[in-house]
Amino acid sequence: MKISDIRLTVVGIPRTTGFVSKHVIVELMTDEGVTGIGEMSDFSHLPHYSLNVDDLTHSLKDIVLGKNPFDISLINKELTANFPEAMFYYEKGNFIRNGVDAALHDLCAKALNISVADFIGGRIQDKIKVCFPIFRHRFMEEVEENLEVVRKRFAQGFDTYRLYVGKNLDADEAFLDGVKSEFGSKVTIKSLDFSHLLDWKLALRAVKRLSQYDFQMVESPAVQNDFDGLHHFRMKCEHLVSEHVWSFRQQYEMIRHDSVDIFNISPIFIGGLTSARKAAAAAEVAGKGCLMGTTQELSIGTAAMAHLGSSLINLNYTSDPTGPELYIGDIVKNPVKYENGYLLVPGRDVPGLGMELDWDLIEKYRVPDLSWGTISVHQLQDRTAQTKS
Repeated sequence: MKISDIRLTVVGIPRTTGFVSKHVIVELMTDEGVTGIGEMSDFSHLPHYSLNVDDLTHSLKDIVLGKNPFDISLINKELTANFPEAMFYYEKGNFIRNGVDAALHDLCAKALNISVADFIGGRIQDKIKVCFPIFRHRFMEEVEENLEVVRKRFAQGFDTYRLYVGKNLDADEAFLDGVKSEFGSKVTIKSLDFSHLLDWKLALRAVKRLSQYDFQMVESPAVQNDFDGLHHFRMKCEHLVSEHVWSFRQQYEMIRHDSVDIFNISPIFIGGLTSARKAAAAAEVAGKGCLMGTTQELSIGTAAMAHLGSSLINLNYTSDPTGPELYIGDIVKNPVKYENGYLLVPGRDVPGLGMELDWDLIEKYRVPDLSWGTISVHQLQDRTAQTKS
């Protein structure tokens, strides 16, 4: 079996907030008629530059065409040589490698008529505990809006939440107080996520202020790649500390400095399922736990994480992948499912990632490129109406 073609399709899916996130759907075709799909998820992040999708397609064709899709290590080696790690959280090269690597896993598992979870080592669990994100407060007026999010999502079965903090501590405190007063022990705050917004001393001061409320861990409480600062924070903080893994050099430095208790591992940030499995193994060797992070993927990217998480022996903390719940639509016929605060792993009865593209939905949300020119929900709705008329 040889890879005969690759196709990249850009879609813009509106979130429930109205912001449109752009994603690239990857299709790897073979000379035996098997096609694997992947997702370069949520490109709408800083740094503020975009990729030319036609150029990217030509570059990837040079790498993958004619290759045996089971040569995943070889292909990943060439992908890394062409789209190298850059020690940056939202490095777009990692996003590219992730989409291709997911498609390779989907393709190979389909060829063997097994699920991706079975292809990478088998399942330890069939569902993964997840939390719902509460986005960062800028103004006090947003507190009640976010409490309403908790009410709505709690009714849907989500009892655990991750709170982005650090922009307006008065509002953060008011939100935590509101959750405690209204829900008590029925709701868990998994983490205070600083997202590298503050240096470690300011983050430590903020955590001490908010420590009157119950939360399980603190995430990203230092600027990017400040391994000493992250270590100092951990030594002075009573809570567990977690950090994302976005390169193997960065993970090595966090292990060397003993900077974290928990590695936040997501294929999108480390460059694919292959790299994510290596990062999880390194964490296990270092005696550290793991959780799965997110950039708010669609169902294809989330399914890849579900398969990965189901096979990890040290996935021992609540994870983050609830992306499909944040969008008003998707591009597959069978979106991933959530039940009582758990992400369900696609079953063994469907090979590969367990996802099937819906081309009607893809055409509805298709956009021409990854440029930073904005497209609104209303523009997508207008174009959909014109297509149907």
